[in-house]
Amino acid sequence: MEGQVSSLTVGLAGQRVLVTAGAGGIGLAIARELASHGCRLAVCDVSDTALAAFRMSFPDALTMKADVSDENDVARLFESAGEKLGGLDALVNNAGIAGPTGGVDEIDPVEWRRTLDICLTGQFLCARAAVPMLKAAGGGAIVNMSSSAGRHGYAYRTPYSAAKFGVVGFTLSLAKELGPSDIRVNALLPGIVAGPRMDGVISSRAAQVGVPVEEMRDRYLQNVSLRRMVDPEDVATTTAFLLSKAGRNISGQLIGVDGNVETL
Repeated sequence: MEGQVSSLTVGLAGQRVLVTAGAGGIGLAIARELASHGCRLAVCDVSDTALAAFRMSFPDALTMKADVSDENDVARLFESAGEKLGGLDALVNNAGIAGPTGGVDEIDPVEWRRTLDICLTGQFLCARAAVPMLKAAGGGAIVNMSSSAGRHGYAYRTPYSAAKFGVVGFTLSLAKELGPSDIRVNALLPGIVAGPRMDGVISSRAAQVGVPVEEMRDRYLQNVSLRRMVDPEDVATTTAFLLSKAGRNISGQLIGVDGNVETL
C-alpha cells in the first residue's frame, strides 16, 4: 500500500548511522537511501565542495571533513558523531580510492601505501572507534565496502585489489569476533559502478594498453554476465537491507552487487 513502510526496510527509522566518504558517489547514494528511511546520519568526506552540497540537502546530518587514514581525524569524527547522535547503531565503511594503474614494477611505493591506508587501514580505524559505541547501543551493524576486485585478481591494479582482499579478511574476522555482541558485519563487493571513478579507471587502462576508451569499456562489460554497469543506488539499497531488521541474521557475508563479474 502507498505510504506503507516496506518490510525489507523495517527498523531503519531512527537508526544512528555513520557513513564514511558519504558526500559523493556510492557514499552519497547510501546516505540518501538511509535518510529516506528515517536514519539519522553522520557523514565524513575529504571534499569541501561535496560536503557543502551535502549540507544543503541534509541540514540535520552531522557533516565533517575527515581522512579515514588519519587517526586523529577518525577520533574527532566519532567523538562528534557520539555527541550529535547520542550514540551509534551502524557504520558504513565506504571510503576508498582507486589507487594507481600500472605494472607492479611501475607503481610508486608511496601510492601503494596510500591505497592500503585509505581502503583498508581506514576501515580498521573506523571500526575500532565504532565498536565500543555499537556495544553500548546493545548491538548494531557494520557494512564494509570491498569490491569485485576483492574476489578476483586484478592485473595492473594490485594495490586496490590487495586492499579489497584485505577488507574481505577483515570482515570475516570481525563477524566472528563481534557476533556475540549482536553486531553484524558484512562486506559489499560492487563491480563496475557507473560514475567518475570508474570512468577514470577505464580511461587509465585504455591509455596504458593503447586502445580507445569505448573499446576498453566494452571489454570490461564483456566480463560481466549481465553486460551492464551497476548504479550507486544498487549498492545503497543493499546497504539499507543489511542495516534493517530484515537483515538481522545476515553476518559474515560477502555480497556481490556486480551483475556477476566473471573476471577482471
